[in-house]
Amino acid sequence: MHIVPFCAGIICIITALLDAFQTVILPRRATGRFRITRIFYILTWWPWSFLASRIRHPRLRETAFSYYGPLSLLLLIVVWAGALMLGFAMLLFSLRLPFSDPLHAHASFASDIYLSGTTIFTLGIGDITPHSSAARFLLVLESGMGLGFLAMVISYFPVLYGAFSRREVTISLLDARAGSPPTAAELMRRHAFEGGSDALNLLLVEWERWSAELLESHISYPLLCYFRSQHTNQSWLAALTAVLDTCALMIAGVQDHAARQAQLTFAMARHAMVDLSQVFSLRPVTGGEDRLPPEHFEVLYQKLCESGIRVCRDGDSMERLKKMRSLYEGQALVLSQHFHMPLPPWVAEHPHRDNWLSVARVRQAAEAAAAADTSPSTLPEALIHDEEHHLF
Repeated sequence: MHIVPFCAGIICIITALLDAFQTVILPRRATGRFRITRIFYILTWWPWSFLASRIRHPRLRETAFSYYGPLSLLLLIVVWAGALMLGFAMLLFSLRLPFSDPLHAHASFASDIYLSGTTIFTLGIGDITPHSSAARFLLVLESGMGLGFLAMVISYFPVLYGAFSRREVTISLLDARAGSPPTAAELMRRHAFEGGSDALNLLLVEWERWSAELLESHISYPLLCYFRSQHTNQSWLAALTAVLDTCALMIAGVQDHAARQAQLTFAMARHAMVDLSQVFSLRPVTGGEDRLPPEHFEVLYQKLCESGIRVCRDGDSMERLKKMRSLYEGQALVLSQHFHMPLPPWVAEHPHRDNWLSVARVRQAAEAAAAADTSPSTLPEALIHDEEHHLF
């Protein structure tokens, strides 16, 4: 018996099984710096993101980024299966078990690889047959392990896409409430109506729960962070940052709004932001670009005042907001750099149409209505606003 390939085969099998167990089955953060999954994403994400970021067209660039998540999932499954196949082939080679191979008169590692592959994928071709009890035991064990592996993979996809779908539904609902991309100023402005404070509190309750679900699902399945949203100006990171901005603003400098729910949502959203940055071993950015310089701070408060929102204009309001921002912006910036997901501004300098207004059918309907001189009064009054580029 060859000791080195035997030990290497055992290590290869145990490593693949343990990594698959931690990644798919274990409902908590996986540990270990030399896990197959961690090494795989380190080696593949950097070259993919480097090439995709060189694409100039925004839509094509985002499409290239969106391919990585699903494709990496398929490649990771191939890596696991290949590690198991290689491990059992090493065991067969190290034990020098007798086989009858019609292509090779003498045993070879190529025959062991072929036999291991046909066994783990449950092909059962039967052109190579074992002539010992030990060989039969190994092949039965590998076949059972391969069947279990395929069952695990089949059950893995619905869980991932179910979590992804729940995440994206809430992000899409934010579009009409905070703009595209979502901003704290727009979210506050669109709730500056009678009863808007209660509606905003209900929205923050929903986002507190969304942040908790994001924390639970994306720590258990970190590869979901690589799955992109449907639109180029949407992302889970931008939505999470916009909600944190809004909560920080409500806590630090907005009157007539119940700050308690903002504090609860801020705590849960920050928990998700910090933990996700730790999952990918990313250090917070310090001394980076200021997302809200003093001149933008004045513009923000001016827009809030114009919308009828009462703000605190004491000398410490900017400092309070800065302290709140320091609790999460470093993690948001490093996650933005890692995933190539832009963070939303506090105030949109160049407002874009909401995504629901940019759909082709809606645009065609608007053009047809304009050609027919349809009166704006036929639209719901709640959707009419005199601000440019918006119906709110």
